[in-house]
Amino acid sequence: MFKLKDYQDKALVTLDAFFRRLRMAGLESAWQTYAPVQEKSGQTWQAEYDANALGDVPAVCVRIPTGGGKTFLAAHAVARVGKSYCDTDAPVALWLVPSDAIRSQTLASLSTPRHPCREAMTEYFGERVRVCALDELATVGRHEVGNSAIIVVATIQSFSITDKTKRNVYSFDESLAPHFQALTPQQEAKLGKVTEADIAAQPYLTAADIGKAKASLANWLTLHQPIVVVDEAHNNRTDLAFRTLRNLHPACLIEMTATPVSGSNVLFHVGAQALAREDMIKLPIVLMEHPTGWKDAVRDAVLTRDRLEVLAAKEPDYIRPVLLFQAEPTNSEATVEKLLEHLTSADGEKLDRNQIAIATGDQKELDGIVLADPACAIRYVITVEALKEGWDCPFAYVLCGLQDMKSSKDVEQILGRVLRMPYARPRSQPEMGKAYAHMVSNVTARVADQLADRLVKNMGFEAYEAALAIAPTQSALPLLDGSSHHQTSPAEAVISLPVTPTQPIPDALRECIEIRPTTNGATAIVRGELTGAVEDFLLTACKGAKQQEVVKEAIERERTRQAALLAPSARGEHFAPLPQLCLDWDGEVQPVEKRLLSELGEFDLFREPMNLAGFTIRESGTTFEIDVEGGKVVYQATDSGQLHLSEIAAHASDNDLVRWLDRECRQIDVGQAVLIKWLLALVRHLIADRSLTLTALVRAKYPLAEAVRRQIERRRQVAVKAGFQKSLPGFLAAPRLEESFRYAFTFHPNHYPARPPFYSGRYHFQHHYYPVIHDLREKRNDGQLTEEFQCARAIDMHRQIKHWVRNVEKEDRFSFWLPTSKDYFYPDFVCELTDGRMLVIEYKGAHLLSDPETKEKNQVGHQWEQSSGGRCLFLMAMAEDEQGRDVSQQIENKLNW
Repeated sequence: MFKLKDYQDKALVTLDAFFRRLRMAGLESAWQTYAPVQEKSGQTWQAEYDANALGDVPAVCVRIPTGGGKTFLAAHAVARVGKSYCDTDAPVALWLVPSDAIRSQTLASLSTPRHPCREAMTEYFGERVRVCALDELATVGRHEVGNSAIIVVATIQSFSITDKTKRNVYSFDESLAPHFQALTPQQEAKLGKVTEADIAAQPYLTAADIGKAKASLANWLTLHQPIVVVDEAHNNRTDLAFRTLRNLHPACLIEMTATPVSGSNVLFHVGAQALAREDMIKLPIVLMEHPTGWKDAVRDAVLTRDRLEVLAAKEPDYIRPVLLFQAEPTNSEATVEKLLEHLTSADGEKLDRNQIAIATGDQKELDGIVLADPACAIRYVITVEALKEGWDCPFAYVLCGLQDMKSSKDVEQILGRVLRMPYARPRSQPEMGKAYAHMVSNVTARVADQLADRLVKNMGFEAYEAALAIAPTQSALPLLDGSSHHQTSPAEAVISLPVTPTQPIPDALRECIEIRPTTNGATAIVRGELTGAVEDFLLTACKGAKQQEVVKEAIERERTRQAALLAPSARGEHFAPLPQLCLDWDGEVQPVEKRLLSELGEFDLFREPMNLAGFTIRESGTTFEIDVEGGKVVYQATDSGQLHLSEIAAHASDNDLVRWLDRECRQIDVGQAVLIKWLLALVRHLIADRSLTLTALVRAKYPLAEAVRRQIERRRQVAVKAGFQKSLPGFLAAPRLEESFRYAFTFHPNHYPARPPFYSGRYHFQHHYYPVIHDLREKRNDGQLTEEFQCARAIDMHRQIKHWVRNVEKEDRFSFWLPTSKDYFYPDFVCELTDGRMLVIEYKGAHLLSDPETKEKNQVGHQWEQSSGGRCLFLMAMAEDEQGRDVSQQIENKLNW
């Protein structure tokens, strides 16, 4: 079974929660609860839901950068949404892709046994799944609908045509007729009808058929209200496409794309750094610019690939690094023919022609080749434009771009080929975790900026991620001859200005700023730090807010790039490990994790009397009114045909329902035998004591499962809280071994899960371990400094602080946490001191100090401190404590305590 990556699991949890909330409380409430908050220039807001595209049909977008496994994620999403929104474990899904090449690839991925995407569906459906193209839909039997998941893969172009008589998907198909028997008036109302035009196009229809529901592929889909998945959704957002989808009456729409466009309701967004942390893509991209000509670029690209092949032999998996050449078009200096001659000639690189494949419109030497096959000899691929859609080879490591970056429209697609990590697993050799780009540069273009721009606009990177993704050449892979390249100092920034500044450079800045006029304005060369004074001077060249915004973005990009080079994590410095909070459990010291927290409370489902408080069903037509946890909600049932009431009502028993609930509500800390026993007692309680019929429970089984899960979690929390408080005095910081702690957390130099908004203020932090700072605002909307910024600044300025990290909440793998009776809590700041001690700071506003959760966090933090033997310090900081001390004084007092 292929395990979901952390960000994929979070995306599915968000989708699942959104659609559950949608069922219970409506679209507006679901969107306001789960849509992400955005920020720009210190202002925060939540985008409004855009209903212009599909009206009442809920439509949301999942944004994941290139290489993030969108197809694998969507395969899981179909099953999850089928249960949470459509009340079925056998959904119908229409999977739309932008081209025939992608359609063929997707069909293969979803159909091939042991492929990760097929395994994703098998996890939910077993063998009860049919994957087919549109023209294979007629082979789906009527008995399969509702018993098997049916996934129809097609292009949007298959539906988009004005004259529906000319497209097979809208044509009458006699083999589909059995699916249209005994329809209700409500079902028929949504279906396309036979017209005179149909009779003219299909002579076997007669005038008696006019006005009847047409047995067509489009009507079959409409009849079953499919979950629609749109891959590469930014290619399909046209009025015609949306009109087509509205006519199919889908249950919902889920868009998957790296680059959403206006109108996309982005519900979940993951950055490229998350992909890199999960070893899905190779980062950074080590960039080497070659102003001396294309042959030098080719030479060093070949040497880089050769060096990687030596390192690949040390990997546990088979990897044969591949180099992609992007040659110039016809009538240029570095065409395919000239490049091939140079690569194979005695005066050139002397490569074996059998190791080279040409992939252009005329030459298709990659067709039928499996590059991952150990028997394959291909190590070099020459192309001009984008490689064939669907072509994918994680062995591609090196890109050699011989075209002018300004004129190439396909470089981002080819660049995407070298980003995927082989086997999506970490590499034992650090150099094998990076991608490499050798680019021919010119005197007017800065290749790093252009590559970063392509990463943002076409591959789903955030601007800060793109800046961090391009590594300078001084950290590049050494070549086989031991040499390496060098470029200008990383502290030198190059910023384009709209016009030449009219004001002279201030005396204090003359040594660090040089202005070079250009045909489009000017270029500012800044040597050293991009201070607030430097920014103010450069902005004098701007006329209006738009120009200022462009220059500010360029300055921020350069600051990010400088920070990436100068941050302690980038310089190879290590952050000292922090001991975890542990407990002596059965004679063995164990970290207090979620599993142990559950055991602390001796969690027992039967400890409380049998009940499902607040759960009632009052059925009216096809609507269930369900009262869960005291709040009445309306829960709309799906069409009775999809629920198979005739089968369930006649044959289901309480044991059948219990077995189904067991699958839906399975708990990692509750044995299956115990859970089944408790569920059976609960169902019988609802029937005998609450007078709810078995049929009603079966028909409302999905909201029933939701209520059961909530009840189990409530009982668990009651037990955990009692056990936690009882055991807290026995908690201790992990004991030290010879070199470290037995159980410790360490901040990894390349695994910082920061999320926007990132710090972008004028104060320059000197000691933050990572180049970006998670969720730190300098000023409030009223212009006053935020309290957390003042705390961070006080930390950064203290003489005893060696490194510090703005800790990221809800990231238990990559952030430091301490346990509470409910879950984990993530202190705001984690610091390594110059004397080797560790300082952890949780900042709280004065209004929260009396909050029970805050008191518990303070209690846990001090237990961690007191049990550490002086190695660790914990501070609950505030703007001003009871003795009138500000944050700086509180930190000083704690360090000297």
